[in-house]
Amino acid sequence: MKIRRLSEGTVNRIAAGEVVERPASAVKELVENALDAGAHRITIALEGGGLSAITITDDGSGMDADELVLAIERHATSKMPVGDAGDDLMAIATMGFRGEALPSIGAVARLTITSRIKGADTANRIMVDGGNVSPVQPAAFGHKEASGTRIDVRDLFYATPARLKFLKSLRAESMAVADVVRRLAMARPDVAFQLNDDGREVLSLAAEADDDVGRLARLSAIMGSGFRENAMPVVAAREGVSVTGFAGLPTFNRGNAQMQYLFVNGRPVRDKLIVGAVRGAYADVLARDRHPCLALFVDLPARDVDVNVHPAKTEVRFRDAGLVRGLIVSGLKTAIARAGFKASTHVSEAALKALARENSAMPAQPSLAEALAAPASTFVNAPIAASPIAASMAREMIAAGFAPAARMADPVAAPVQAEAGFPLGVARGQIHNTYIVAETRDGLVIVDQHAAHERLTHERLKRMVLSGRVERQILLVPEIVALDAEDAERLAARASDLAELGLVIEPFGGNALAVREVPSLLGKTDVAGLLADLAAEIAELDEALSLRERLDQVCGTMACHGSVRAGRVLRTEEMNALLREMEETPGSGQCNHGRPTYIRLSLNDIERLFGRK
Repeated sequence: MKIRRLSEGTVNRIAAGEVVERPASAVKELVENALDAGAHRITIALEGGGLSAITITDDGSGMDADELVLAIERHATSKMPVGDAGDDLMAIATMGFRGEALPSIGAVARLTITSRIKGADTANRIMVDGGNVSPVQPAAFGHKEASGTRIDVRDLFYATPARLKFLKSLRAESMAVADVVRRLAMARPDVAFQLNDDGREVLSLAAEADDDVGRLARLSAIMGSGFRENAMPVVAAREGVSVTGFAGLPTFNRGNAQMQYLFVNGRPVRDKLIVGAVRGAYADVLARDRHPCLALFVDLPARDVDVNVHPAKTEVRFRDAGLVRGLIVSGLKTAIARAGFKASTHVSEAALKALARENSAMPAQPSLAEALAAPASTFVNAPIAASPIAASMAREMIAAGFAPAARMADPVAAPVQAEAGFPLGVARGQIHNTYIVAETRDGLVIVDQHAAHERLTHERLKRMVLSGRVERQILLVPEIVALDAEDAERLAARASDLAELGLVIEPFGGNALAVREVPSLLGKTDVAGLLADLAAEIAELDEALSLRERLDQVCGTMACHGSVRAGRVLRTEEMNALLREMEETPGSGQCNHGRPTYIRLSLNDIERLFGRK
C-alpha cells in the first residue's frame, strides 16, 4: 500500500480523540477557557450525562467576531507567551495554551459559540457541525451590558460513533463531569460555580474570598463540613517552591485515596508524587489501608514544571521532584505535630451514633406499674436496662463506683478538680483495666491506655534515635529466638540498623538469633514476638532503603511491644501522668496504627444519651 495523506476531517477527528475522551474532558477544557477569560461565575448544564448537550456560560471577557473565527482553528490561542526565541512553552501561566479544545469539540459534535466583549452593541455567534464551519452571525446574549461567552455542545461524538461504544453509563459520565468541576472549583474559590444535570442542581458554590479562609470554606463545601472541623493548615516553602493547603487529622481518614487533591500553580493534576509523599508523612500515625483527606497547592516558577506532558494537561513533570516531595512530607509532618493530641470529631460522633443505635435496638421498656405488677422472675434474666427502675439503679451504681468492671480513682486523688484546666481532664477511674475515664470541665474523656502509651513510647524512641542516644538494657542471659530461615536472614542482614535503634542481635546457628540488648525504654517485653513483627515489617519495606530511613515504621513496631498493655491496673498518678504526657506529645490523638487514643464526650452529649435534652 502506498503512503497517502489523510483528509483534514479525519486528521481533526483523530486529534480530537486525544483531547476529548468523554464529556468530562470537554467540560474541563471549556471551564478552563472560562477561567482564563477572567470569569467570576461559571454555569454548567448537562443533558444525558453530557452526551446530549453541554451548555457552559461565563461572564468573562468574551470574544469579538474575528476572535471567534480564530478560536475554532487548531492551535490558535491567545495564551501562549512569546519569548526572544518565539513561543515559550516553558512559561505557561494559564490553564489552557494548546488551542485545541474548541476545534477538537467542533470536529466530533455540534458546537455553537455565542460571545460578547464588554461594551459591544451586540453579541456574535459561530457554529461548527462535525468540522463544518458556518459564518459568524449577530446574536443575543443576556442584557446589553453583559459580557462573556456561552458554549453549546450537542450530540457529542455523533461524528465519531465508535467512541460512543467505549463510554460508560450516563450516570458514570455525569459523575465524572461533577468530579472535574469540583476539582476546578477547589482551585479557584474566588469564582462561583453551578452545575445542573438534567435540570437537577448538583453543585452550587458561591464565590469566596481569595485567602486561606475562603479556600477552607470552598474545600469544606466540596469535601464535606467535617473537613473544616478536622483540617490542619499546611505551610512549607524552600528555594522558590511553596506548598500550602489543608490536611485532615490522621483519625479523619477514608478507605481510599479519592479525597486527596493536588494542584500545581492552580492546575488540578493527578500525580503519583502525592501518593508516596502522603504515605510517607502519615506513615506512623495511620494504618496502611487507610488514607487521609487533604488538598495541597504547590506553587513554583513556571519554568520549574512542565505542563506540556499530555494533551489532557492532568500530568506534570517537576524539574526537582525530590524538592517538591520533601516539602510535601515536611509540611504534612509539621501540621500533624502542631495538631498535638487533637483527634477527629468524627470519633466521638461515631461513638454517640453507636450508643444511639444500641439504645434504639433495646426492647420496649415496661411502665413502672407493669414492672411492679409483673412476677419477680420476669426480670431475673432481663438486660439491665429492661426496666426503668433497673436502668436508674444501674446508672446510680456506676456513678458511685459500684460497677464490678470499673475501678474508681484512689481517694487521695479525689480532691483534684477537673477545673484545673487540663484539656484531657483528671482521671476518675479505670474500666476493665483497659480504659481510663477522665473528667473534664464540660464532659468526660475515655482513653485507651495501650494505644495512648504506644504513641508516647513511639515518640520517645524516635527522639532517642534521632539524637543518637538510645539507652540499651543488656540481658543477663541472651534470649535465643528461633525464626523461619527467611525472617532470620532478613534480621541478620539489618543487624547494624537495628543496633542503632537499640536492639542488638547476632546469628546463633541455624535459623536462630541471639538477642543481647534491647532498648531500655521497652522495659520487659516479648522479645520473640518483637523479632517476629520486625521481620514482617522489614519484609514489607523497600529493600533499597535502610531501616534508618524507615524510622517511623520500625519505631512503631518496637513501641507496640513496650507499651502499657490492656488489662494492667494503673494507679491514679500513673493515669494522670499518662494524660499530661498525651497533652504535650504531638500526634497522641492516634496510635501508631491510626486508631484513636481517646474519645471525648461533652456533657451535652451525655445528657442527650440519657434523655435529659
